[in-house]
Amino acid sequence: MTDAPKTLLAIYDLDRTITSLPTWTPFLLFAARRLQPARLALAPALLGPAAARALRLLDRDRLKERMHRLMLGPAVPPQRMAEVADAFARWIAQHHIRPGARAQLAADRQEGRRILIASAAHRFYAASIAAQLGITDLVATEAERSAAGAILPQLDGPNCYAAAKQVMIAAWLARAGLDRATTHIRFYSDHVTDRPTFDWVDEPVAVNPHRKLRDLAAARGWPMVDWGVG
Repeated sequence: MTDAPKTLLAIYDLDRTITSLPTWTPFLLFAARRLQPARLALAPALLGPAAARALRLLDRDRLKERMHRLMLGPAVPPQRMAEVADAFARWIAQHHIRPGARAQLAADRQEGRRILIASAAHRFYAASIAAQLGITDLVATEAERSAAGAILPQLDGPNCYAAAKQVMIAAWLARAGLDRATTHIRFYSDHVTDRPTFDWVDEPVAVNPHRKLRDLAAARGWPMVDWGVG
């Protein structure tokens, strides 16, 4: 009796894995400049929620919501958000994609792997970055929508981060009709907070890892790669 053939899947974190910079704050500033330029004067006020987060007075989900409301306001029409997200994604694709990420995407496609991005970034702009890279499969943080479809600051479900990311990826596999037992998963990330996913996949790869992930990868024998700056 032979083993069932494996489906090949490659999962990529986005911020500082595919991209050379975190995308959330740059997106907020980019979008505010185009949607409501007067809100740029409020940018220094972002330090308040950030300090509250550093002191553990605010969790990561609420921090994201407060930053969103401060810079983008209470609601953004979907067409306007799509226009800004597409422009932001073009800028990211032109200036801030790690060269090694492009090379690895090509290699994984050549190997026959389906490509999935799994990111704490909001879907309303991460989908545009994924599209720039020719990727349609995405697991990301979701925003609530109004009855008219406007994007609201509140999260719709968990921030796609740490343990929640692994749970959301597993749910995506089920929706995609992929059996974990017959799916070989390679996973790329730069950060130790993705350890739940690293531990769950078949082939973890640490990309431009920060110190804690570098130490963990060395201890566990995971490969470490440098994909450049972009």
